[in-house]
Amino acid sequence: MRFGFDLGGTKLEGVVLAEDGTVQVRRRIPSQAEVGYDAVIAAIDELLKELCACVGRRPTSIGIGTPGSVDPSTGLMRGCNSTCLNGRPLLSDLESALGVEVLIENDANCLALAESRHGPRGLTFGVILGTGIGGGLAVDGRLWSGANRLAGEWGHNPLDPEGEPCYCGRRGCVETVISGPALAAWYARRTGVMRPFEEIATLADADANATRDHLIEEFGRAIAVVVNILDPTTLVLGGGVGQTPGLAERAREAMAPHVFLPCGTTPRVVRPRLGDSAGVFGAAWLVKSGEP
Repeated sequence: MRFGFDLGGTKLEGVVLAEDGTVQVRRRIPSQAEVGYDAVIAAIDELLKELCACVGRRPTSIGIGTPGSVDPSTGLMRGCNSTCLNGRPLLSDLESALGVEVLIENDANCLALAESRHGPRGLTFGVILGTGIGGGLAVDGRLWSGANRLAGEWGHNPLDPEGEPCYCGRRGCVETVISGPALAAWYARRTGVMRPFEEIATLADADANATRDHLIEEFGRAIAVVVNILDPTTLVLGGGVGQTPGLAERAREAMAPHVFLPCGTTPRVVRPRLGDSAGVFGAAWLVKSGEP
């Protein structure tokens, strides 16, 4: 069996897959990221014990999708919008706390891996649009992490050089323009009312429509850089913002003015076949016994 975990800013999801990929059990609990680093490790330990009790066995290794990535030179986490993880040895601390081998990948890589295994062959770029912005690459069902395990991290490319400051230390990163909090702030500047983007996305008034149009236009401009460099077969839109009505349907039109290729040859833009649990399935497929 393959045990996978998806560590998000607010939720922690776990799944156990049989050898053929059939779901044995799946659970969600709060990630405790807002409480702090030690609370996150305790939550993962709690969920692992619950999954083990459900299937009657304990794994020797588990896969975990996380925001950010492990710096291969230091073993420390970096680039996490759950900032309590940054600069911490999450991999080694989890292995000590859980007593199992831990395989960590960026959550967008896990999304790309899961969707690549279930979708058409070629290069799949997994897009995370949520509280943070991330990306991951898989080619024919195998991850491409890059020399420094940073492949696909488009969220900190510059989009507006005079824009808002980013936690990474730069200004106007993609994440400061089309993440959920950035879109909520854009709406608030327009209306004087602060609402979470999840609520804005469900409204039908002129200001909400303008906010969605802003998202789609800026997404097209930002993702065109990725398309020009990688020429992917498929873009998979993950994360809560990625499920915004109209985004998948209008994305190719929005990127067309900014890509080198004609619009007819831009990649397919789809929502995850596996829904908002795609990342946890990809994490489970990190486990060595799951590799073909």
